[in-house]
Amino acid sequence: MSGSNIPVADSYDYVVVGGGTAGLTVANRLSENPEVQVLVLEAGDNRLDDPRVLIPALCMQAPGSDLDWQFITTPQENLKNRKIRQPQGRLLGGSSGINNQAFISPSSIGIDSWAELGNDGWTWNQMEPYYRKFYTLSLPDEATSQHLGLEYITEMDKEARGPVQVSYTGVVQDPLSKAWIDTFKGIGHGMNGNPFSGLSMGGYANAATVDQSTKTRSYATTAYYAPAAQRTNLYVLTGAEVRKIDFGEIDRQNVATAVHFHHEGNSSRVGIRKEVIVAAGTFQSPKILELSGIGSPKILEALDIPVVVENANVGENLQDHLMTGISLEVNDGIMTGDSLMRQDPEAIAVATELYKSHQAGPMTVGGIASHAFMPTDDASSASRSTLSELLQKYTSDTKNKLQHETLRQVLLAQNEGSGALFMFLAQTNLHNNENAKDYLQNLQPGNFISLGACQSYVFSRGSSHIDSRDPSAAPKIDPQYLSHPLDLEVFARHLQFLEHLAQNRPLSNHLKANGKRNHATAYMKDVDAAKDYIRTTALSNYHPAGTCAMLPQKEGGVVSNRLVVYGTQNVRVVDASIMPLIPRSNLQSTVYAVAERAADLIKADM
Repeated sequence: MSGSNIPVADSYDYVVVGGGTAGLTVANRLSENPEVQVLVLEAGDNRLDDPRVLIPALCMQAPGSDLDWQFITTPQENLKNRKIRQPQGRLLGGSSGINNQAFISPSSIGIDSWAELGNDGWTWNQMEPYYRKFYTLSLPDEATSQHLGLEYITEMDKEARGPVQVSYTGVVQDPLSKAWIDTFKGIGHGMNGNPFSGLSMGGYANAATVDQSTKTRSYATTAYYAPAAQRTNLYVLTGAEVRKIDFGEIDRQNVATAVHFHHEGNSSRVGIRKEVIVAAGTFQSPKILELSGIGSPKILEALDIPVVVENANVGENLQDHLMTGISLEVNDGIMTGDSLMRQDPEAIAVATELYKSHQAGPMTVGGIASHAFMPTDDASSASRSTLSELLQKYTSDTKNKLQHETLRQVLLAQNEGSGALFMFLAQTNLHNNENAKDYLQNLQPGNFISLGACQSYVFSRGSSHIDSRDPSAAPKIDPQYLSHPLDLEVFARHLQFLEHLAQNRPLSNHLKANGKRNHATAYMKDVDAAKDYIRTTALSNYHPAGTCAMLPQKEGGVVSNRLVVYGTQNVRVVDASIMPLIPRSNLQSTVYAVAERAADLIKADM
């Protein structure tokens, strides 16, 4: 049962705060038990029929719209004082309903690092079943599979049977997707393992959360909510903005007793019989904890919020992936998405008709479909010692010493990459001023591809905190991008590598000789030029994590390895905020896996 006006009972066994990617996953699994009553409180609306959500290519319209919380950071000193946008989904399904649909698995080494930081039970081997539990992979026909180099797919991959539908959006008519794969093979970086295995490096065609049968987005609402919508023990209230959690004390422990929320102009309160699961996302979960009196006394007392649990770690440890790239003009006759990005009426009409009539064409493709994980050393075209020299040069800070030492071991591992590269089949404008809505405005005429770079692991740590008692006020988000010097050093070398990539065949065969680029500065002649370009253009890759970290409390933790908030008996956090170290990839797959694991932990503690 769901809607903006469903009747709400006085109390429920489980109240899930946030009906996003993690929240709907947990709610679905808990409500499998008909004896359990589950309420989901979601601030956004149910947008199951919204074409901006369902049609893959329209994902570009979501950031800055009513589907987005429209968060923005404080001015970032190391990005020339630019404010960076942080889109977060404000709809049932959360950010799984507005992301670019890239389905990219993390590395086993990266997940194993969570356990090494003191989280028993969170190794790759223990998490891998949950990564395979949430999705079903559909393969294209044989010709397309060969074109995209999908020979790595195993029987185990084919046997995965979960609610999220995953497929490949590349087509044989597109020469660029194959050129991407063949170019990486030619430079000695063809994919060296199954990307679903946690052990892959090199270039490959990545999958997307697109339902192959309908060519629509597959996200938490279609996958986890819709199949369970008729359960009489699952209630989803949309348009409900949570204000705070009430606590009582039992046996000297803080026990959550109720959740306050605002709905259709009225303030309401619902009781808790078992647990509260906070699944509001990396920025909103610490906000709700702080509004409820869990956090740094310095922050809470300044706002006259009574302190329930003292924990200065709440809202700290913020990590995010920055991205930037260069756009290069392609040869005449090669089709890209530029005309759609420029909102050309004729191109939109043709693409729309092709999508409606045949479920084909550019509207079936969201974001990137070509991806690679790369080591720093080859990215800089230097010797094997490049990364180790950088690691030795920049020492760890004392506050995050354990995390930084763990990161160093991860980055020095044989089968791990420090950066991700990707290709987007249209140009981007990364030189817009801060008032520009996104990076797809003021585009040049012509057809382009964009080659992008993203740092996989970051040493910089930021924060997200409340600075008002008003629950509707946005949090103060300060990622402190590039505050650790090692981040810029590594990132710049991956950006430089894009020049090398563009000069190699067969990708170079499709680029116009002396063709236009996105900007006069989009030439990475040396590492200093790359660094300045990053400071000028880098944007968030929309992968914030870590603000309610699963760590020992003395090491910066907010939740235990069972995701229970320290100092409480029955409050858990389940979303990207619990990740102690950000995975090397897009967060979507890991958020689903964490939520599936969390549901089992909660069931075991019933």
